Amino acid sequence: MSEKYTFKILRFDPQTGQAPYWQSYEVPQLKEGMSVLDGLLYIQQYLDGSLGFRTSCRAGVCGSCAMHIAGTYRLACETQVKFLSTTTITVRPLSHIPIIKDLVVDMTPFYEKYEKIKPYLMPGTNDVDEHHERLQSRSDREKLDNIIDCILCGACYASCPMTAADPEYLGPAALMKANRFVVDSRDDNVGERLQIVGDEHGIFRCHTAFNCTEVCPKHLDPAGSIANLKRKHLSVKIMKVRPQ
Repeated sequence: MSEKYTFKILRFDPQTGQAPYWQSYEVPQLKEGMSVLDGLLYIQQYLDGSLGFRTSCRAGVCGSCAMHIAGTYRLACETQVKFLSTTTITVRPLSHIPIIKDLVVDMTPFYEKYEKIKPYLMPGTNDVDEHHERLQSRSDREKLDNIIDCILCGACYASCPMTAADPEYLGPAALMKANRFVVDSRDDNVGERLQIVGDEHGIFRCHTAFNCTEVCPKHLDPAGSIANLKRKHLSVKIMKVRPQ
């Protein structure tokens, strides 16, 4: 194993007016299990304090260190350099999202689309007492197992070709979150949610490229969630036009 790695990082600061450029740094093998994030922290602390990137939990929970690493979107904190197939590690920011500086992107458009799908339980008017506990069976809870663990890292959004083609497209993360509430037995607002995601910038804009599912660091299936929303949306439309 090489004792040094070359980190080739895309640098860009919009405030300078300078075009984006690649800059390389030599980073020693710091420890067994060294992650890409460890390398970035070393660069910032010892080689170039101007390098910008985000990090928080360092445990694959917050999603803030999602970026394009060695050919695909990953979490820097979970990506060990020894498992990459090269000693020259290219790193660039998430795509289709405005760059603030270097590897730091402005997640505002991403969260605005997340907000549009109303990411909270809406129990409707079926509950007489709004303070009573809304029980859920184990089997109903298990329906959420492959949806609920999304950490909103943005990797799926950056990998999706439609977020580049249509800036208004809700994107796989928001649509999977919408499906999470459609599937939830405690929610009673499926009709409104399907209406929100069913316009020209929603589920039918998805071309099922499966990029989102391939890059998800939590091994979730955004494409499957979108397919489920399509089925439910079409079934509702069929019911409306079917003769009584």
